[in-house]
Amino acid sequence: MKISCDEKICVRCLACVSESEFGGITYRNGQLIFDETRAEDWTTIAAICPVNAIKTEVAMKISRRGFIAGAVGAAAAMAFSKITFGGGKMDNSFMIGNVKIFTSQGRVEKADIYITDDKISEIHWHGNRDRPDVPTPKKIIDGRNKFATPGLVNAHTHASMTLLRSYSDDKSLMDWLNKDIWPVEAKMNRQDIYWGAALAAVEMIRGGMTAFADMYGPNMEEVAKVVDESGMRGSLCRGLISFADGDKKLADNVELYKNFHGAANGRITVMLGPHAIYTCPPDYLRKVAAEAQKLGAKIHIHMNETQTEIDDCIKNYGKRPFEVVDETGLFDTGTLAAHCVYLSDSEIEILKQKNIHVAHNPGSNMKLASGICPVKKLLDEGITVALGTDGASSNNNLDMLEEIRLAALLAKVATLDPLAVPANQALQMATEFGAKALGLKHVGKLEVGCKADIVLWDMRGVDWQPNYNPASLLVYSANSSAADTVIIDGKILMQNRELKTLDEEKIIAEFTACTNRLTGK
Repeated sequence: MKISCDEKICVRCLACVSESEFGGITYRNGQLIFDETRAEDWTTIAAICPVNAIKTEVAMKISRRGFIAGAVGAAAAMAFSKITFGGGKMDNSFMIGNVKIFTSQGRVEKADIYITDDKISEIHWHGNRDRPDVPTPKKIIDGRNKFATPGLVNAHTHASMTLLRSYSDDKSLMDWLNKDIWPVEAKMNRQDIYWGAALAAVEMIRGGMTAFADMYGPNMEEVAKVVDESGMRGSLCRGLISFADGDKKLADNVELYKNFHGAANGRITVMLGPHAIYTCPPDYLRKVAAEAQKLGAKIHIHMNETQTEIDDCIKNYGKRPFEVVDETGLFDTGTLAAHCVYLSDSEIEILKQKNIHVAHNPGSNMKLASGICPVKKLLDEGITVALGTDGASSNNNLDMLEEIRLAALLAKVATLDPLAVPANQALQMATEFGAKALGLKHVGKLEVGCKADIVLWDMRGVDWQPNYNPASLLVYSANSSAADTVIIDGKILMQNRELKTLDEEKIIAEFTACTNRLTGK
């Protein structure tokens, strides 16, 4: 079909200036030339052409040709009439057209994603010639040269530790904590926590993250404020250490749960956060478990991060960490266990029996020389393994693409098996498994009825060429700057790399003032 255009100002396709290609559509000598039987061509025109005259003529020509229901043209005519004349407009709806999608089955397919309010309301797969019986939204995001995945989930981090990025490096875990990190953290105030978390939110959104599990404190309500303002999802807990007012810290965590669990339209959830077996002895863990059972709260805890931790636990209690903690009842309400580097067969059995989810932190574990989590063995046992960055002071970034790549590569070298964790599974660990680990319902998949938490990755960079397999390229080749658009709960938080909810310049300025006061560096 050829459609004439007398407009001289079509900046999208440079009408009457040059010949341009848009998928299967050509603009040449004042005419749009396309295949009227291709459903994706109609979507492309809607996405690229701002000239209503073209859309109107398209609809009229299709109508005159008398396409019947079930044919691509009739459905397109209905869609274009709504775009042109405003019929069927839905204020809280939009469509991502002509985009390659990472499916929950691990395939990559081309489709249009319809979003209404906070959910994916329809997906039209281009292999299916029958278009969905839904009105085409007025707002359409051009998905050409984009790869759509579920939002990345950072399953273990300490957001406000951005304040200590590169403050102390190249030390063992306990020296690093005791001599450098904990002394500075003791000086942090409410504003430090807020601006540290705000900078983390900027970094995470720019890296394609839509949700994170955060353990820090005190003043975790400041992190909740950042989650609310940024539009992200956050699973928060106050880090609990038994000494120095341990009961007060637990009371703070309970209050955080009561005040913020389910807040921000459900985007904020709260767990209880006992730090680890070496900072929370069994009697204290029993208190935490009792509160968790009263509230129905899940637990977020560090487990088996180093061999020293395990040796000390056996020396002090005569058993390995998971065995000691299990006896306190802490695992009874649902648990997110970070690290899990050194695990015995009996501990893996506890993981299975108590349905404990693991947050694997490959970057941090490598930097601190903690060891390698037995990811393949855990996955083979049916245990959910998600991915986390840990804090920016032990990583030193919040780059989940880096963690995805490291998780895949470490699993291969640890087992000497190149098939140990393939690209699709590594990506699944950072999306679907991450959402499951945080207890997020209807999150982590691109399916009808799921929450519209979507990242569009720009595939035009040199590291995406040739584009044989977008999922493999994302895992093994791309970097986080390819995150072009981030959508959470159906709201656009970043588009064309432009943040919509956070003032990056102001955040950096306030953040810098905090670091200067804390460290004098």
